[in-house]
Amino acid sequence: VADPSVKGMWCVPQYSNPTGEIYSDEAVRRLGAMRSGASDFRLFWDNAYAVHHLSDESHKVANIFDACATGGYPDRPFVFASTSKVTFGGAGLGFFASSPANMRWFVARMSRRTIGPDKLNQLRHVRFLRDSGGVRKLMDQHRALLLPKFDAVARALAARLDGTGAARWTHPEGGYFITLDMMLGSARRVVELAKEIGLALTPAGATHPLGQDPDDRTLRIAPTNPPLTEVRLAAQAIALCVLLAATEALLANRKMTDAPHSQVPAGRRMKATA
Repeated sequence: VADPSVKGMWCVPQYSNPTGEIYSDEAVRRLGAMRSGASDFRLFWDNAYAVHHLSDESHKVANIFDACATGGYPDRPFVFASTSKVTFGGAGLGFFASSPANMRWFVARMSRRTIGPDKLNQLRHVRFLRDSGGVRKLMDQHRALLLPKFDAVARALAARLDGTGAARWTHPEGGYFITLDMMLGSARRVVELAKEIGLALTPAGATHPLGQDPDDRTLRIAPTNPPLTEVRLAAQAIALCVLLAATEALLANRKMTDAPHSQVPAGRRMKATA
């Protein structure tokens, strides 16, 4: 990163929201050794899904502290995590780790904002989770609840959409989300169609900066909260809405293509691709 105005990069290294990527060891090594125009360039390492496995394999990302130290940038990583998606959403324990120099900088400033953390909440978590084995046991219980919901969505999408060219979707091995990519210009229409039948979806564009998806094609599906029976029904509804939106787009495209060229304003010509 040669531009000195670029001061950092936000990373979700495992089961990245919303597409579920897992950083390879090589990617971690390269980020740790990457040259930058800014001497104070930082990696904001948001390990939000460190223990949120959905498969039999418990993935583990390479140690970013080791990678940065080896690369000559020991002060580069700011590492975050929390129990927000383990115990209480927005009310769990937060974690921060960095180099000794960065920790001195952080503590000096944090001490001006608070006299200390919520010690009662810390005690509650220690008594409930106890140790790393307790965390793994709890997350196995989460997985038992969540995996059938993810499988239900995958089966419904495959049954309705496989071979149609109308959409593609991810099969995450962890985290909380499935990413659904549709025909260009279809995402907002799918959300509208779903709303008409009483199904609330995450707004189109939520996967992109400032909520602006330039292709209007991506939706983030979070099947974690509703009961399994509702997830099954909702997944079927989503697939049908995708098919209907794709059909509308293709018919509109055909109508525009079949019209005499002189009657089709240049700015109105459409392109529908899967």
